[in-house]
Amino acid sequence: MTLRIAVGGFLHESHSFAPMPTRYADFVKPGGFPGLVSGPALFDAVRGTSVPIAGAIEAAGDAQLLPLAWCFANPAGPVQDEAFERISGLICAGLSRALDEGALDGVYLDLHGAAVADSFPDMEGELLRRVRAIMGDIPLTISLDPHCNLTRAMVDRCDALVPFRTYPHVDMRQAGAQAMTLLLERIAHGKPWARAFRQVDFLIPLPNQCTMFPPMKPVADARTEMAVAHGVAELAFCFGFPYADFDGCGVAVAAYGETQAQADAAVDGLWQFITDREASFMGAVMQADEAVAHAMRNQAAGPVVIADTQDNPGGGGHGDTTGLLAELIRQNAQGAVFALINDAESAALLHAAGEGASVSLALGGKSDGVPLVVQAHVEKLTDGRFVGTGPMAAGNPADLGPSALIRVSSGVQVIVVSRKMQALDQSLVRHVGIEPSSCRILALKSSVHFRADFQPIAAEVIVAAAPGPVIADPALLPFKHLRAGLRLRPMANAG
Repeated sequence: MTLRIAVGGFLHESHSFAPMPTRYADFVKPGGFPGLVSGPALFDAVRGTSVPIAGAIEAAGDAQLLPLAWCFANPAGPVQDEAFERISGLICAGLSRALDEGALDGVYLDLHGAAVADSFPDMEGELLRRVRAIMGDIPLTISLDPHCNLTRAMVDRCDALVPFRTYPHVDMRQAGAQAMTLLLERIAHGKPWARAFRQVDFLIPLPNQCTMFPPMKPVADARTEMAVAHGVAELAFCFGFPYADFDGCGVAVAAYGETQAQADAAVDGLWQFITDREASFMGAVMQADEAVAHAMRNQAAGPVVIADTQDNPGGGGHGDTTGLLAELIRQNAQGAVFALINDAESAALLHAAGEGASVSLALGGKSDGVPLVVQAHVEKLTDGRFVGTGPMAAGNPADLGPSALIRVSSGVQVIVVSRKMQALDQSLVRHVGIEPSSCRILALKSSVHFRADFQPIAAEVIVAAAPGPVIADPALLPFKHLRAGLRLRPMANAG
């Protein structure tokens, strides 16, 4: 008999201290991903993209898939209640309709795991509560971003959860496929797996979470080995998103296994491996002035990439602070391309002026009140539409609204857009007519994801601290609701 499986998703990474809230409209037009979609149109919207649900759909085999709703919004402040209620309502209503049409064998949801709604700090936990209230004990699996702030409620309310293994996230589709595979196994298994959950007692700064290198790579490798050694269905390692001000924030591990002893042993082993290496997760970044000077001194074959980590649109930044850009201009950096400044007002002025015009702008600074006054020469205008080509974004449609390439000094060009996107794909630079590998300096608003597509062409990578809310050291943030005893940086005290 053909299995009937409902599929949907609701993805957001919420920064409690970000300057802009996340509105319903941000899910409707999210920038570098498909917009909010429900019903049968879901399948066409995600087909060919890199999102997890696309992998889950492919892995479903001959199952009959019932589409709920799916959406993504770029990281920003907490999700407004209106958005949460409307979108969770779409998912729950779709689930109710699917049940009205016949019995369901399973449900798969594509979630992020670090969403905070105004009224629900553990947004995914609340969504799963509502879903469970409708579907009862029908098997349910979910895929997660590893920046998930994993909670006990999330672990207990699904039959298995699968975070991506990589950061940069180049295995999103694979995680979705694995979650669907586990759902099929759970249906065939006929009973729930035993589960275990444990939180780590310190936060890991975002720039130190990259799985391409130590200190995170050895942990990622150990996770793989321990899952096999203990024979568990899944050993989940969630790095945490250290900008969510609630008691579930932080690093956590979970396991699903045939026996409770297997699940406990896998979780305890990985927890101990991480805890024993706490000191290795300490790290530092260069200040903006030092980073620019270093990049100018160390020119080589290929661009020097500077990551503007603290205004990362993928971490809750608005993508419009100008501290690093101002430093490039001040030091007269030559051959520098700055990607990007999210400023719809300036983009409109540039389009009104036309290519070849010179325009005086108060550029950026809409989120922090510190714009940069520049004389901009308009070199190219675009509609901001392109398709991702790199390891993370291949096939994803981007719609950044009216966009422009401007020159703001003899050596510095800036990509200005109307809708934010993390600078994680070379197509962002190419769509304004620049070949990234030909640049001397590439300044990118990103923390780690840029490495997937830009590391191969980079002569050197520098992580810089310039103004922005995605603070490289989370201990500097004004947390009020974290659990007692959580260390805000490795080897530090929470007090």
